[in-house]
Order: sequence, then C-alpha cells, then structure tokens
Amino acid sequence: DIARALGPFYHSFLDVLEFRDHVYELLNTIDASQCFFDIHVNYDFTKSYLDLVVTYVSLVLLLARTEDRRLLIGMYHCAHEMSHGTSDSSFARLGQMVLEYDHPLKKLMEEFGPHTKAVTSALLSLHFLFARRNQGAEQWRSDQLLSLLSTAGTMLSPASSDTMACEYLSLEVMERWILMGFLVCPGALSSSPQCLELWRQALQGSLYVTLLRDETLQVHKVTEELLSSLKGYGKRVADLKECKEHAVTHRLGTQREDSGATGASRVAVPGGSTPCLVPSNPRSAQALFVFMALSFCRDEVSWLVRHAEHVTKTKTPEDFADSHITELLFLMEQLRSLVRQQVGVLQRYHVQYLARFDALVLSEVIQNLSVCPEEESIILSSFVSSLSALSVKEVDKEQFDFTPLRLDWFRLQAYTSVAKASLPLSSNPDVGRVMNLIVFHTKLLDSLEELLDEASDLSDLCFYPRPVEKMFLATMEEPSMLRYSIAFPMLCSHFSRCIHPMCPEEYPHLKAIALGLCNKFLEEMARQASACIMDACAEQHNLSEQLLPKHCASTISKARNKKTLKQPAKKGEPERDKPGAESQRKDRTLTTNMDKLHLMLAELSLSLNHVPNFTVFEHTVTPAEYLSSHLETRFTKAIVAMAGYSQAMQEVARPSEVLVGLSAYMTFIQSLGQFVGLDTGRIIRSVLLQQTQPTTPAREWWQELGVRRYLEALLRQASMGAIVLAPALQAFTTVPREGEPPFSAAEFSDVSEMRALAELIGPYGMKFLSDNLMWHVGSQVTELKKLVNENMDTLVQLRSSSCKPEQMAALLPRLTSAENVLKRMTIIGEILSFRAMAQQGLREVFSHHCPFLMGPIECLTDVVTPDTDIQVTLSIFELASAAGIPCEVDPALVNVLAGSKTGTVGVCCGRGVSTVGGPQPTGVPNLPASPGYNNNIHCLAKAIIHVSAALFTIHNKNIETHLKEFLLLASVSLLQLGQETDKLRARNRDSISLLMQLV
Repeated sequence: DIARALGPFYHSFLDVLEFRDHVYELLNTIDASQCFFDIHVNYDFTKSYLDLVVTYVSLVLLLARTEDRRLLIGMYHCAHEMSHGTSDSSFARLGQMVLEYDHPLKKLMEEFGPHTKAVTSALLSLHFLFARRNQGAEQWRSDQLLSLLSTAGTMLSPASSDTMACEYLSLEVMERWILMGFLVCPGALSSSPQCLELWRQALQGSLYVTLLRDETLQVHKVTEELLSSLKGYGKRVADLKECKEHAVTHRLGTQREDSGATGASRVAVPGGSTPCLVPSNPRSAQALFVFMALSFCRDEVSWLVRHAEHVTKTKTPEDFADSHITELLFLMEQLRSLVRQQVGVLQRYHVQYLARFDALVLSEVIQNLSVCPEEESIILSSFVSSLSALSVKEVDKEQFDFTPLRLDWFRLQAYTSVAKASLPLSSNPDVGRVMNLIVFHTKLLDSLEELLDEASDLSDLCFYPRPVEKMFLATMEEPSMLRYSIAFPMLCSHFSRCIHPMCPEEYPHLKAIALGLCNKFLEEMARQASACIMDACAEQHNLSEQLLPKHCASTISKARNKKTLKQPAKKGEPERDKPGAESQRKDRTLTTNMDKLHLMLAELSLSLNHVPNFTVFEHTVTPAEYLSSHLETRFTKAIVAMAGYSQAMQEVARPSEVLVGLSAYMTFIQSLGQFVGLDTGRIIRSVLLQQTQPTTPAREWWQELGVRRYLEALLRQASMGAIVLAPALQAFTTVPREGEPPFSAAEFSDVSEMRALAELIGPYGMKFLSDNLMWHVGSQVTELKKLVNENMDTLVQLRSSSCKPEQMAALLPRLTSAENVLKRMTIIGEILSFRAMAQQGLREVFSHHCPFLMGPIECLTDVVTPDTDIQVTLSIFELASAAGIPCEVDPALVNVLAGSKTGTVGVCCGRGVSTVGGPQPTGVPNLPASPGYNNNIHCLAKAIIHVSAALFTIHNKNIETHLKEFLLLASVSLLQLGQETDKLRARNRDSISLLMQLV
C-alpha cells in the first residue's frame, strides 16, 4: 500500500532525473557546437534554448521547494526493498540528486558555469528588443505605438518588421529569461556592461517572476542572498537594492495600463467605429498591431494579478489595484473576437501576400547568397516553390497546413547556427529575417488560434482566484467599468488551456474552478442588474400609485375650499407634489434616482448582452439567462410584497391597487428589450402563471392576498353580521359599529375589485379560491346533515302531513336547532353569493382577453337541456364555470356534496323558512342604497337554490319536480304563518314573502 501510494511521487522524481540528464546532454552538445544565438535572426532556435534554460532552472527550484522529498523517496525505497528484496536501480542517483539540490542556486551556478558564454550570447540578443519594449507610458503615447491613425497615409502598407515574432513576444517571458539566466550565470554581469544594463532594466520591472502557474520567485531577495554569499559581488548587491527601490516606487505597469487600454481600443476600433479588419477596409495588413496590443495587455494583466497575490505587506496596496484592468480584459476579448470574425479576410490577404511578395523576397535573398550548399539550397527552394503555388481559391476549398514548412525551417536554423555550418546564419541574417516574416504569415493562415494563445493566453489566472475576484468586486463598485464586467466570466473560457495531456487528473479540479468562478461572476452581475431593474420598477410603481383615485381627495378638497373662505394651512403639513412634478427640471445636469438606475442598468445590460454565449470547459454559458433567472425570482417576491400585508394591522392592499402596481412593473420589464436580449414576455408569463398556482412558491401570495383576506376576514365577519351583502351594489358592505376600527368591505368586494382579483390570479387561481369556498360549504352541509339525522322522523312526518295543518302545527315544536339550520344555510348563501361575484369578475376579464374563446363556451352552455345526459351536462357546466359563466347546477358544489347522501335537506330548509319569524327577527339595514337584511338572511334564497339543485343532481332526481314540492311545503307554512296570532312571528311575514320571491 505504501509503495502504491508513493509510487506516483517517486516516479515524478525519476522523471526529473531523466529530464536533467537530457538537459545536460543537450546543453553540452550546444556548447560543443558553438551555436550562434540571436533572437532577431534564428528566433525559434534562440527562444527554444532560453525556454530550456528557464524551464530547467524553474524545475530545480520547485524540486527544492518540495517538502518531505527525502522522506517520500526513502519510504518508497524501503517499501520497494521489502516487497521485491532489492532496492530500486535508480534510487542511488535519485538520492544523490536530491542531496545536491539542497542549495539549488549554488548547484545551478556550478552546472551552468561551462554554459555561461552561450547563455550570455542568447540574452544579449535581447538587449535592443527589451529596451524598446520596456518603456514608460509617456514614451508609448509620444510614439503612438498602437495607433493605426497616426500614420494614415501608410494605412495600406503592410505592417512589417525585421523582428516580426519579437514584436508580440511577452515582456514577462523576456524578464524571466534575463533574471533567471543571470541568476545562474552571475559572472557575466562583471564581464559585460551590456549584460549589467540588461539585468538592471529587468530588475526594475517586477518584484516576482513566475516559475510555474502560481509558483513565483521573489527575484530581488533570492538574487541578493546568492550574490551576498559570493565574493566580489558587493557592487552588484548595491545595484540590486537600487533596482528594487526603483521597482517599488516607479512601477512601470501602473503607468502603462491606461496607455495600453487606450492603444488596444484604437486597434480594436480605430477612429471609434470601423474595425481594423473589416473587408471593406484593407487593414488586414495591420494585423501585427492586433497581436502586439494583445501581448502588451496580457503582460500588464499578468503583472498586476501576480503581484496582487504575492505582495502582501505594502503600505500602498493601491499600487496593485487598477481601475482600468477590466477595460483591458474586455478589449483583449474584443480583439480576439475581431480576429476570429475576420479570419477569412486575413487568409485571403496573406495567402496572396505569401505567394506574391514573401516568395519573391525569399527567392531574391537566396540568389544573393554568396555560398549556398546543395542541401540548404534544396530546402530553401522548396520553401519558395510551396509559397509560390498558393492561390486565393484555396481559402474556401481546404485547410492550410504549414507545419512541415515551419519544422523544416526550425531544423535549418539548428543546422546553420553551429560554428562550422556551410551556410552560417550569422553571416546571412537576411535569410532569418525573411523566414521569420514568412512563419508569422503562415501562422495567420493555419494556426490563428495558437497565435492568439501565444499573444494573449491568460489561462494562468485560473490559479489566482483571489486577486481575480477582488478585481471583479472592485469593478462592480465602479459605475464606469460596469459595461466591461463581462470580461471576467469570459476570462474563464481561457482556463481550459491549463490542462495537459500528461496530467488528466487535473481536469475535474480545473473545470470546477473555472465553472465556479464563471458562475460566481455572472450571478453577481445578474443580481445587481435584477436589483437595479426592481428598484426602477419600484420607482415606476410609486409614480403610478400617485395617480390612484384615493389620492385626489386632498386636491378636490382644496378646490372646494377655494370657492369658500380660504382656510389657513396647518403647520407641519407638507405640501404634496402633483404627479408629474418629478419630470420638471431647471437643469438637465441634475440627475434623479431614476437617471442613475437607467444608467447603471444600461451599463450592466451592455455587458450581459455583449455575447449571446461562450464556452467554458465544454459548457455553453448564456449570460442573459442568469439575469432572466434572477429577474423571475425577484419579480415573484415583488408581487408578494405588493400585497402589502401587515402582520400588526392584519391588512393587505386592495386587488385593484396591486393590479396597478403590477402593471407598472410589467410595463418597465417589457421595456427591457431595448437594453438586453431577454424574452421579457416569457418571464412575465412564467411569473404570473406561478401566482395562479397555489402549489408553487407563490403560496405566500395566496395566503396574504386571496385566502387570508376573503375567506378569513370578509366572509367570517359576514357570518357574524358585521358585513352585509348589498345586492344593489353587488358588493359586501360594512355595518358601522362603535369602538371598532373602520373597515370598508366594499373596497375589497365590489365589481372592480372582483375584476382586479380575477386579473391577478387568473382562472387557475379562481378555481383554487372556488375550491376553498366549496370546502367551507361542504363543512356547513356536513353539519346540516347531522341536524337532519337528529330530526329525521319528524321531517318525514311533516312531509307526509303537508296538507294537514293540525298535524303540522303539532309536529313543528318537535323540530330542534331550527335557528342553527337557518344560520348555516345563511352562511352557505353568503359564500355562494361571494363566489358568484368572483365568477362574474372572472367572466368579464376572460371575455376581454379571450372573446373568441368565450363565445363558443357560452353557445355550448345554451344547448344544454334537462334531457341532456347528466355527465355531459356536468362536463359542460364545469367548462363554463372555469370561464366564469353561471350555471343552473354548480359542478364544484356537486363534487363537494357528492358525499352527502341525504334527500331531506331541502325539506329541512323549507320547514326552516317557516321559523324565520320566530326566534330571529329581521329588518332592513341602515344603508338605503343597499337593500338587504342585517343578518344576511336574504342570502338564504341562493343557498336553497344551489344546494337543492346540487343534491337533486347527485341523486339523479328531477330538479323542477322536487323544487315544486319544496314550494308547496313553503307555501303551506307561509299560509299558516298568515293565521299566526303571535305578533312577534307575524311581523316578519312580509320579509318571508320577499325571500320566497327570490327563491
């Protein structure tokens, strides 16, 4: 188990040992061949050599940082020896290597002592290039380094350079070459003033250089410790401290970022409108500037993130935070997108350039060579013939592949860079310069993505999540940078390039980091955007609320007072602004809260709408969907909040007021189409549909607006006599009582409120409300059934003695709980009356929204006759009821009462009518415009009609026949009441007659 667990570590150390052996062999071979290095001539050869040196030095330094390396190797060796009986053959050499690198820099100095000349010559070729690239912002501006318009006359001339590939070579890479190269070859600093100058310039740029990913080298500290331990390097230590002080106090990166962002924007959109690579403008010749801008921007971003992570103790943390970094990232993505969009233009231009210019120039250079051996001549001639054969017709027909050509050129560089070469490249630099130009142009044809990665890859930021998150949060707090914030989620698409075929186990971890960061960035952007939208909606809601009729009372009162004597204004009473006053401004520079919200929303919308989607580790990410999701959630909560439920006051807003607010919200959300590509119609439909579903997260809305107010407050108070149904007003009205807080039931139950309620909760919601009402009706019927069972014998005798007044008079006193029957039937009438009002509101709303659907339903209802099959009739009535159309038989009531198997409830009701004049006196309420009874007894008629129809339908009885029997019993009771001598019972005879007329 130990061997199995430690095996990967041990074999990784063996790989390092094997790599070191190959590096030794290759470096010795290069020294023996006395190779020539010049970054401007044999670019690929020199770059590969310096990369080899830096990679080896970084690997050794990382090996020395590995904790418990001796313990890991020793434990594996012991386990291997115990398992196999012998030690591993490589253990001795591996142990020796680990011991040698306890002090890695001293050992590296010894190893690179024989190679100092080759390393120095390669580094010195960077002298001119590094000095030109490592300039301050003022110099960049004065040179107009990235401006395509500074020399408008040469716009059509191709951008070319004798050092083509060096133009977009990373400054960070050059710094790493120089600092690590002289770290292992410090002797060159004393022997060459140019080396010393180059070293000093590199030390003034960065405090940390990258070893691998987020592993860095604190170069000033490490170099000072090394030079202090060597004799004769006192001056170099002083130079080192001076350079460190300069790097801390005069950071070039801070000075260059603003200029880099400006330059990148000029390349991306020169003149402010026309892209530099559009087909209508032949600026493909200036493609080099794109890669230069990308490289410069990448260096600045990488510098800032690296130092923000590792420089923890500083008195000026603002030196490692830059407000323009987001714009820089955004412009990089814009440039990369621009190159991909215009790939066809680039290919058409450069395939002709290679065939008609590069091939001719190379042929001329070959002809001018004083000496050209046969083998080299064959290779160079093949280059010319391959390029000359190119045609613009090949762009659309096949994929280009110049990999063999570039590989042959790399081999030729190696052959011609040795001391005894037949065709020394050092004596014929024109060959190298022309071929470097050709290599760049061929990459534009077949390796554009690789070229973009080489110039602008930011995948290493995957290992710096903390500084990247800090920069993002700073961006979200800076209004001017919000439009560029999409650069951070898009940055995560670079992270897939961190993976390596030799380390597949890293894939899930890197994928989780990339997707996690991307999701975090987009969630925050969507959160702020949705919050801004909801704030703007709330502002619109407040403006629309000012137009409600209830707010015009004070205006009307003032207008009336003007006709009479002017009343002195009360002190402390603020003057209320009229609606529309918020739009009047004396100065347009004065911004309101709405202006700020619109500006912020526009900036965030530009960002979220910048790209429709992008890919992160094979996952397609759609930024607008994040906003859509957040907006749905917040919109749902806003609708619930609009109900305005107060726990202390037990109050909610009127449905009509909620509808006004909802309309304001919907109007603003619909206007979002001009800001961001959202399907606002789908969002509104989804949210409003949720509000009609009591089983969705909108249950809170239902509890606050629907059920709580109407079922618990209004109808319960109606059953207690505090609220009376006013048929003339088609609403419930409140009976005023002293000592109780005023509550106007009409404000929640009139026609307009019922219509608004139906508009808010829709047919689904009305069905849910109806089901709740029917459940209460079923509860009352269940109690009535118990009363019927108690009086079953007496009721049967009363039914058989309907024509025998003497027997009926003797049987009536035997009935018990007659008042309870009337009370429960009245409650049922109140519930059914309210339901009828709600259904009428639903019918009006449904007719307005779907008139062509309502017409067929009404026609279908009209064709129902008493002879129609009962199941068909109930199905049609159920459809009609869902549309708010009143039906002779209520299907919802039939479903609820299907469990009540008694046929004598109607008889009980009929006999109960005769007892109205007994224990419960009735009278007309004090509201002259609302004819009805204070105890809502006029609701009894609707209860008798609907409950009887439902019961007779359940028992398959003829409704008309049995209602005639009911009327017969009721008439007999009414005649008996006319002969009543008791004044208390006789005085309600007229009221009972009116009830019979309603029935």
